[in-house]
Amino acid sequence: MTDAAPKAAPAKDKPWLFRTYAGHSTAEKSNTLYRGNLAKGQTGLSVAFDLPTQTGYDSDHILSRGEVGKVGVPICHLGDMRTLFDQIPLDRMNTSMTINATAPWLLALYIAVAEEQGADIHALQGTVQNDLVKEYLSRGTYICPPKPSLTMITDVAAYTARHLPKWNPMNVCSYHLQEAGATPEQELAFALATGVAVLDDLKGKIAPAEFPAMVGRISFFVNAGIRFVTELCKMRAFTELWDEICRERYNIEEEKYRRFRYGVQVNSLGLTEQQPENNVYRILIEMLAVTLSKNARARAVQLPAWNEALGLPRPWDQQWSLRMQQIMAYETDLLEYGDLFDGNPVITAKVEALKTGAREELATLDGMGGAIAAIDYMKGRLVESNAARLGRIETNETVVVGVNRWQQGEPSPLTAGDGAIMVVEPGVEDDQIGRLNTWRATRDAKGVAAALTALRAAATAGENIMPPSIAAAKAGVTTGEWAGVMRQVHGEYRGPTGVSRNPSNRTEGLEEIRAAVDVASSKLGRRLKFLVGKPGLDGHSNGAEQIAFRARDCGMDITYDGIRLTPEQIVAKAIEDEAHVVGISILSGSHIPLVEELMTRMHDAGLSHIPVVVGGIIPEEDAEKLLGFGVIRVYTPKDFELNRIMMDIVALAVPASIAAQ
Repeated sequence: MTDAAPKAAPAKDKPWLFRTYAGHSTAEKSNTLYRGNLAKGQTGLSVAFDLPTQTGYDSDHILSRGEVGKVGVPICHLGDMRTLFDQIPLDRMNTSMTINATAPWLLALYIAVAEEQGADIHALQGTVQNDLVKEYLSRGTYICPPKPSLTMITDVAAYTARHLPKWNPMNVCSYHLQEAGATPEQELAFALATGVAVLDDLKGKIAPAEFPAMVGRISFFVNAGIRFVTELCKMRAFTELWDEICRERYNIEEEKYRRFRYGVQVNSLGLTEQQPENNVYRILIEMLAVTLSKNARARAVQLPAWNEALGLPRPWDQQWSLRMQQIMAYETDLLEYGDLFDGNPVITAKVEALKTGAREELATLDGMGGAIAAIDYMKGRLVESNAARLGRIETNETVVVGVNRWQQGEPSPLTAGDGAIMVVEPGVEDDQIGRLNTWRATRDAKGVAAALTALRAAATAGENIMPPSIAAAKAGVTTGEWAGVMRQVHGEYRGPTGVSRNPSNRTEGLEEIRAAVDVASSKLGRRLKFLVGKPGLDGHSNGAEQIAFRARDCGMDITYDGIRLTPEQIVAKAIEDEAHVVGISILSGSHIPLVEELMTRMHDAGLSHIPVVVGGIIPEEDAEKLLGFGVIRVYTPKDFELNRIMMDIVALAVPASIAAQ
């Protein structure tokens, strides 16, 4: 009797793209990091740009001070882009660039470098995020008003339709919507409405025969939070709703063009400064939500590092997150089976409930004229939802391990000693400015001027800006010069804050603080005035919005004018408003130079008597420096109890001499 032939192993699905969102300091250092990550098994690049690059400023602009190389890599010109991708063949790479307002420009630089490498431009694969709607709602790196921004999004899409057939020209990004407090239904609706706005505009720029394929090249970038079942169902709802929109609104017949193609970064909002080692489990659980369900599986996954709530991750921290993906894809049998959840009644019911809620929200947005017309409405909804989320944590309705339950624990050896997080070297900004000045001095000034004139003419005439942007990249134009043309032609824009100054009736649980505010205001002789400011280019406004929102509800007279202010502007506002307390929010890591300048200007203006408090992702040693500058209080993510912060502000507002009366 012969032995039976061994059964063939089940056929495995291809794993998703393994990415790590990375970039810091300089193009040269980021290139070293990228090549190291690729050697460790990463299969795609995900480029993080610094805030000046994201917002269209050169590294030597006044608003760039303290921000250069902090949250990503500075790219001022073709030379920087050339260095960033040195020895990385772009025709064999899948590159995601998280860039929005300056997306046409960064794609132009990428194309120029690829041509220098001898690559076939038609073979380039990757994505530019290119989603300005969520920038107005949650991230803040916009430049121009919504309508011309939408035009630039679809300029990129129309250009890629003819020249980069494998490139995703727009990555609808719901990631930051969840970070800003969106409920699952809001995340679904706001993101889908953005996709609809882009496709509606794109229809007028390409031939009808090209349109179905372009619908198929709109991709999404989503967030996966800790509520594992809800997030899994949200992804299934996304796939079904997008299929429905493509069929019913755009009459797309081919299934492959209706497919919901998405990449994911799992939730960074839920990563805790307290007991940060617990974040490893959170990241793994969140990854399961976007990998377990085959019919709603991510095409690319990038995971944050466990210590991102503390500061910039080291290469080892990023490697740990990459290994998590590789273990899931290669050691488990996940990719050997069909969808695990088809026919599950619990999953089906939850998916239908999410779809119903999203359709209702979409109908509201449609009634307002679509996503572009509804930006103020959506921003207000997000701020309210985020306030409710934080309130549930404060009251322990939502349990966060190590934060509001089981706070006591052993000290983590992972955070001990020097070098536990990476710090951008102090000289990086000066070095980058030096290289920028050399670039300007050695380029062909006449060629640059001609390229800028052609770019301005195209933008003014409503022509597609991609061809003149590529020509400008090759001529040596800088990021600030390109964006300067867009500002001249289309104007700048200040997005809604979502925080009304009108008195609120949300007073439940705030009675004691409101009474304290009334007493303090009586002693001060007028309503306690609290000025909240965001200096620099940091657009992560959620914290500032929630502080201003709660202060208003506690009865304070607030001023919050939104993002992207200079220290000089904040001091001028403090004088104009006769502020009793100034609160500063910075999450980009630029707190040392910006707060130092602010405190110097406060002193020079005779405002040293006004207490200044600062919040952000601030290491302990940096907090000591801020206190040395004259800051009264420093708050970090571990200070999640907003009511306690409100009582601090009340106490600080009334000088001891008045309090004793």
